[in-house]
Amino acid sequence: MKIDYSLEPRQLKAKIDRLWDASAAKIRSLEAAYEPARGTPVFTVRGVYTSRGWTEWTQGFQFGSAILQFDATGEREFLEAGRKRTVALMASHVSHTGVHDHGFNNVSTYGNLLRLARDGRIDASEWEQNFYRMALQASGAVQARRWSAIRGGGGYIYSFNGPHSLFVDTIRSLRSLGVAHLLGHLLMDEGDRRISLLDRLIQHARATADYSVYYGEGRDAYDVRGRTAHESVFNVNDGNYRCPNSQQGYSPFSTWTRGLAWAMLGFPEQLEFIETLDDGALEACGGRSSIEGFLRKAALATCDFYIDNSAADGIPYWDTGAPGLARMGNYRNRPAEPFNEHEPVDSSAAAIGAQGLLRLGRYLEKHGDADQAKRYWQAGLTVLDNLFDEPYLSTDSQHQGLILHSVYHRPNGWDHVPEGRKVPCGETSMRGDYHAREVAQYLGRVIDGAKYYTFF
Repeated sequence: MKIDYSLEPRQLKAKIDRLWDASAAKIRSLEAAYEPARGTPVFTVRGVYTSRGWTEWTQGFQFGSAILQFDATGEREFLEAGRKRTVALMASHVSHTGVHDHGFNNVSTYGNLLRLARDGRIDASEWEQNFYRMALQASGAVQARRWSAIRGGGGYIYSFNGPHSLFVDTIRSLRSLGVAHLLGHLLMDEGDRRISLLDRLIQHARATADYSVYYGEGRDAYDVRGRTAHESVFNVNDGNYRCPNSQQGYSPFSTWTRGLAWAMLGFPEQLEFIETLDDGALEACGGRSSIEGFLRKAALATCDFYIDNSAADGIPYWDTGAPGLARMGNYRNRPAEPFNEHEPVDSSAAAIGAQGLLRLGRYLEKHGDADQAKRYWQAGLTVLDNLFDEPYLSTDSQHQGLILHSVYHRPNGWDHVPEGRKVPCGETSMRGDYHAREVAQYLGRVIDGAKYYTFF
């Protein structure tokens, strides 16, 4: 991508305001049409949100979007909608033992509501806040219980595929353990064994850095620094790592860019979180230097890979090894082309990854590395300057989605291909829309000089 080093955050203020104006209409439209019995909205088909039975991992993004809309605009209708739906429909996600998505569903709903209450943004009684706390404590413990051990030490929260499967996605969902730890919770196991949620968070983050991220150190013939594997497969009988795999990307040896984006955001976010903890808490988990070292190494590598492999405007195609890219010439030297005939772009990866770039830039600047920090900060601004405008921002009142040209599951063929087109385009996803709102809220606070936005 071509980083615009002249951009300043305030120059995006008008685009952010326009995004929130468009967002309000989208949330109202979905709220009016949504029928819980039909399942969780996942992506749009011809502009209308539809469900896709796989796991119900996007419901927190749906209701969390309304809560973020209130946070940004102060319009209480969105607070009431998000709060009402959270109370009515999110309890099953708190106790869901079959998924790795607790940070997606529950921190986006209960977590945002508790944050607003603690910041004095909403009136919430002590009992209401205790309700949110209990949900977040239980969610973190339930997620931490999905545990597989690695031979030689460590372990990971396994994906919904089963105990053999480590997903790169979970590095961002890992925040459920961080919140629960800060709320004083732990996991009680057989024989009243007390398990630290912080320790499991750090072990999982380390496993993700070790097995999901490549560093150009000769791991295999496709070891390119910064690329990620969607899934890392282990032998559950002996805990040995076996191979990379991909559920939603093109292949185990190419990089599915949404998985890359989860890592880009998850690692800097955990750097920010670890920074707030005292040395004593970290000593039992390997020590601050070691923990911050592997988190930083993974954050830098993944963000560099994104910058090097996205189109000139910072919008990536759905997988860096997708075969149709070979027919597109030097696609990285020109803006992404969502209406091309070969491979789809994935705007949701841009929405997620941009926040990671910004957070990494801020972290590095705070720690005295101003030159390197500027590269990532300006890259994040460049992505958003393009993402928050046509042809990505949807201002069509008949379209329920906010950020166009998102891809959900290309290998399964689930994404809508419009008549006359050869690849998916023109549709949105719940995760992409939520993360566009979240990064807009993040940058908006920076512009306004407001309290810095974190999950914790």
